[in-house]
Amino acid sequence: MVRAVAENQPGRNQNRMCSDNSIGAFIARLKGVMAVHPVAGIDSDSHFNTLAMELFSLQSEHNPIYRLLCERSGKTTRTVSHWSEIPTVPTSAFKEWDITSIPTGERSRWFCSSGTTDQRPSRHLHSTASLSIYEHSLWPPFQQHLLPEGCAFGQGLSWISLTPPSHLAPHSSLIHMFSTIRARVEPASFHWCSRVGPSGDWELHPQEVLSALNEACAKQTPVVLLGTAFLFLNLLDAMDAPVTRLHLPPGSRILETGGYKGRTRSVPKAELHSLLCSRLGLPQSNIITEYGMAELSSQAYDRICGHKAGTPLHFPPWARARIISPETGVEAMDGKAGLLQIFDLANVHSVLAIQTEDLAVRRGDGFELIGRQPRAEARGCSLMAP
Repeated sequence: MVRAVAENQPGRNQNRMCSDNSIGAFIARLKGVMAVHPVAGIDSDSHFNTLAMELFSLQSEHNPIYRLLCERSGKTTRTVSHWSEIPTVPTSAFKEWDITSIPTGERSRWFCSSGTTDQRPSRHLHSTASLSIYEHSLWPPFQQHLLPEGCAFGQGLSWISLTPPSHLAPHSSLIHMFSTIRARVEPASFHWCSRVGPSGDWELHPQEVLSALNEACAKQTPVVLLGTAFLFLNLLDAMDAPVTRLHLPPGSRILETGGYKGRTRSVPKAELHSLLCSRLGLPQSNIITEYGMAELSSQAYDRICGHKAGTPLHFPPWARARIISPETGVEAMDGKAGLLQIFDLANVHSVLAIQTEDLAVRRGDGFELIGRQPRAEARGCSLMAP
């Protein structure tokens, strides 16, 4: 019904979003915020609220599907005064509608949620302009958490991704993220160690990984190892037969993302990280967890590389997380579990307010993931590993 109503409004404001001066001004200010992260960025809730309310107004005007959803919920720019009241869009809605302000002719790319074969994936549509925002958003927090020594340090590392390269998986936001980082750092070596099988699964080639790791050990070149939790489990399985133990050069680090959604086998994160430490010979403090999804343009991280104390997941200053009760919609208190909502200012051309199907616990100004909402569809990058 929403699609039918929207399609009967022939391009009312649909073709203005990318060229509107107010959108251009908002993007310029947002990129300025990203450029000074984490020194200044968004320094108060009031500042975030000002930007969020401005973007909410722009999206309500230019995004026809979102405008209808807001009107039907009774939450519009006339009734909402704080970012926490902005109506959220469930991730499942991205399966049904093109929730975007980008004109059809400017939709140059889209990222899909990975799901089981009988599911229709979510689609987050992008243009050249929105991809630029996405890439600006991902870099500062990645550098802060994975390369606190600075970008130049990354050029002297050996980079190994357990995923396939972008030309084999062009609709993966995670792989686009890794490709963007590769272009930023311009490392001497970067290895992609998976292929895409006939069914679309990511098939890890563990011997390629081990060969690259052994070469780095021989040259004493620190390694950055990137991958999903399930692909790391695949690697550990390959190291079981025969039993293989390495001692990665000092300064090596791991970025682990994704879980075991829809998989019959999983291990708790603490156990996975312990196994990686023992098999690869690197400290726990050098394993960093990242959280993101196809419908977002920003990512959350749990620690800065080298910091011994683990922390809850935190988004950069231009995104906020709320944990709400699924029964009442009221925000959960510290230490309480609920559904995760994310308000991402970098989602300029879609919607800033996302309702996920992930369960999380509020930990101060961060959050800890604990699983999926019961009966939620399995999805996520780990589903791409067989």
